[in-house]
Order: sequence, then C-alpha cells, then structure tokens
Amino acid sequence: MPELSFAFVISSFVAGLLTFLAPCTLPLVPGYLGFISGVSPDDLKNTEKAHAARKKMVLNGVFFILGFTLIFVIFGTLAGLIGQGLAVYRIWLTRIGGIFVILFGLFMLGVLKLPALQSDKRIKIPSFLTIGKPSSSLVIGGAFAFGWTPCVGPILGSILLLASTSTTAFQGGLLLLVFSLGLAVPFLLIAILYSKATQYIAKLSTYLKWVSVIGGVFLIVLGILLLIGRFGILLEYGFRLLEPLNYEGLLDLL
Repeated sequence: MPELSFAFVISSFVAGLLTFLAPCTLPLVPGYLGFISGVSPDDLKNTEKAHAARKKMVLNGVFFILGFTLIFVIFGTLAGLIGQGLAVYRIWLTRIGGIFVILFGLFMLGVLKLPALQSDKRIKIPSFLTIGKPSSSLVIGGAFAFGWTPCVGPILGSILLLASTSTTAFQGGLLLLVFSLGLAVPFLLIAILYSKATQYIAKLSTYLKWVSVIGGVFLIVLGILLLIGRFGILLEYGFRLLEPLNYEGLLDLL
C-alpha cells in the first residue's frame, strides 16, 4: 500500500466516533468533564460563576483531549514503525490483522469472550495532580488512553492493526490522530454545550447498547475486507455516495 488509503482514514474516524458513543463512554463524559475541571453542577447554575465555570470546563476538556490524543498517536506511530519493518510480509500481516479485527467485532457483539479486554484497568489519579488544572487534565487524558481497556480496547486494537499495515510510522500515527479526532470532536461539543448535552445523553442512554452492535458489525466488515484484500471497496462505495456532491470538482478547488 504505497499511499495511505482514504478508506483507512474514514474508517479510523468512524471507529473513534463509535468508541465515543459506546455505552461505557458516552454516559460517563459529563462526569469526566466535571471531575477533570473541578466544576460542580451548582457552579454552572450560579449566574455569577457559570461563565467562568464553563470556560474552565472547556479548557480542561481540550487538555484532556490532547492527553489521550498524544498517547494514541504514539501507539499508532509505533504500530506503523513495526509494520514498516515487516513490509515484506505486509500481505500476510494484513490478513492476520483482518482475523483479529473480526475477533474484536465478535467480542463487541458478545459472541466471543476476550478476558484481556474485559478487565478494567483504570489508573488511579496520583495525589500530586491538581484537579481543575489543565496540566493535570493532560495527564489524566493520557491515563484514559492507557486504562480504559474494556471500552477502547476492541476498536483501538483494530485501528492499531490498520496502522501496522501502513507504509510508514508517520501514516500509522496519522491514522490514530484521525481516530482521536473521532473521539475528540463530540467530547468537545459536550464540554461547550454541557447543560443541554447532559439532558440528551440521559435520553440516549437506553439506545446506546445498539452502538456496540453497530461497532461489532463495523469491525467484522473491516476484518473481512482486510482478510480478502478488498479494503479499497469502501473507497469505491464512498465515492459513489459522494458523486451527487460533485466531490471531484471540490477536490480540484483544494
């Protein structure tokens, strides 16, 4: 694969979005934001403190995002570096990766049990960190990337396998950067629209179990396409969907 496939990039973003919408992530986001920023619901209701509290929440949210993005990009770069060293075996590496992605998909559907991904490895926050401080939120974001194995593990593992089939360490890091954006964009939107978002999240909670089903099917499809060497079919169908938008003309303008 001489160039980084557009299908890989889109798949990485969708994977990040599905990870964010997972039942073990989305319902916890408001609590995470309140915890890392040190902002309480009473602060947001107080007219004198509300503006400063929202600003503090968004700022800490941004640093939390930077923390997990940094770790994920390092993971992706290392995966790309390993893949670069095994370039001779790329075809077999892709097929083996496809098998593992299918297994991850079956795990998300509850068909298969993978104990290594089911153990909760949340890292205890060190006492020297000050809650509500951006630098502390950066560290906590990194801890999130390392520790939230049951939720992040299956999809993250699949994207890392995609990264390992890329041609360079840079491309591997880029795939995980895109994956992080899929997590980061909705996370930041909730931080900005915190009060309204929490109400909608509560209403959506009953439907979130279907996200795991969609995520499992998504991974199984990716795995099959990797296994049979037809991953580019996603790009082909993507272009067909975008054809009414005259995407070729848009690309010429860039």
